Amino acid sequence: MDPGSVSDVDHVTHGGTADHSLVDFSTGSNPEHPSGLAGVYESALATARRDSLDDYSRFRVAAAEFVGCNPDEVIPAAGVIEALRLAVGVTVSPGDSVALPAPCCGEYAREIRLQGGDPVHVPHDRLLETVDPAEHAAVILSYPANPVGTAYPRDELRAFIDGCRRADTPVIVDETYLGFTRLPSTAGLDGVIALHSVTNVFGVPSLRAGFAAATGDLGDRLSRARCSWVLSAPAVEVATFCLEQEAFLEATRNRVERERPRVIAGLDQLGYDPHPADSALVLFRADDVDCVLRETRRRGFAVRDARDYQGLDSHVRISVRRPDENDRLLDALAEAS
Repeated sequence: MDPGSVSDVDHVTHGGTADHSLVDFSTGSNPEHPSGLAGVYESALATARRDSLDDYSRFRVAAAEFVGCNPDEVIPAAGVIEALRLAVGVTVSPGDSVALPAPCCGEYAREIRLQGGDPVHVPHDRLLETVDPAEHAAVILSYPANPVGTAYPRDELRAFIDGCRRADTPVIVDETYLGFTRLPSTAGLDGVIALHSVTNVFGVPSLRAGFAAATGDLGDRLSRARCSWVLSAPAVEVATFCLEQEAFLEATRNRVERERPRVIAGLDQLGYDPHPADSALVLFRADDVDCVLRETRRRGFAVRDARDYQGLDSHVRISVRRPDENDRLLDALAEAS
């Protein structure tokens, strides 16, 4: 981190609500969690009462199987944002240029600036075809995209990664919402640092557990730079358990695949302008965002004001939840349209 840059950087606005009486559509977290998770969390108390090794071997194996890489390529982290800080910290120096999509999670630019780097925003749908990797120290992108919800075509993304590797420009790929899809991970590809949240897709976002995955020199740098004992005993036990719940993951993906087109069609019928989506995130344009925020909250829902994303001035983001919750949200949005 560049000490001289810290005073110029602010925190980033995120979704979520402190009012637990609201049904929270503002985050991309799964409304369900695996059966048996509470027991795993409680049993972790015994582990927490003794010193543990810093190798996280079971977690690494489970994470590697989840994304399709080797266990020694997995670097544990307390969530995606910490993994992002680690990735940017080993690739960006003061004065470096880093390409990133617009719109995107505000944490990308924040971490670049904390390193003294210069974030260069490129329209998300033109990033792969317009960015010259030789001009940048790194490229950051999300797959699938947040807040847009779409995923780059696999062959185009792979060709872009290959070009970046030839230019010796690392690609940091935020795969926070990949677990809601059947898309293959970029983990294990040379020149890529893939970032994963374990806890969003398994419905425990505040547990704060995730990982980065990288090969070769990038993986070695991440491993050397990471903090020791970065995951608490409850976090590592629950995260490892979750990563092994294939039936739960399949049920989640099936539900999202059924509900997403239905939600998008409902938004379209109400006169909103929904963006195509490949994940559990759905972005739509609204004529009066303040009215949407007010009416949905009055009806018991929290949705994400997307106007703080660069380039979005009249948008709202929601996540696909359970069928009955989706129906009730559409009813509330009908009142606001």
